[in-house]
Amino acid sequence: MRTLSKKTQYTLRALYNLSDKHGGALATIGDIAREESIPKKFLEQILLTLKRDGFVESRPGRQGGYLLARPPRAITLGQVIRSIEGPLAPLPCASESRFRKCDECVDIQTCGTRMVMREVRDAMAHILDSTTLEAVCRRQKEARAVAGDQETLMYYI
Repeated sequence: MRTLSKKTQYTLRALYNLSDKHGGALATIGDIAREESIPKKFLEQILLTLKRDGFVESRPGRQGGYLLARPPRAITLGQVIRSIEGPLAPLPCASESRFRKCDECVDIQTCGTRMVMREVRDAMAHILDSTTLEAVCRRQKEARAVAGDQETLMYYI
């Protein structure tokens, strides 16, 4: 199975950062890079891609920076991952948007691997297309709260 590229991982972290700031102050490249441990030059490229694809907007000037183009509840992980990685399918013959018969396939209609990989694609698409940036940020906050509570409950003898 393919894994998410470092670019996609950084992209998601940058978007979570902007989601947490949604409705507040604009975020600078320097702030996001520092807060998310993303190399600044790489982040610049990522933000340009996100701007081109309509996920973020930028404001120039001294008080400028980046913000989400839509509310975090209106952006899904599926949209973002497809924008950066392309189709979700693990094989080209299982893709909805970029179907291509595999070179070694004998019969696409009866290929067992294709049948299973379509199910994998469908399951991934269902999860990623129904998970918003807002939902992920909420889960992160809950996890941090639990982690913080566990630290304060430590007893030392």
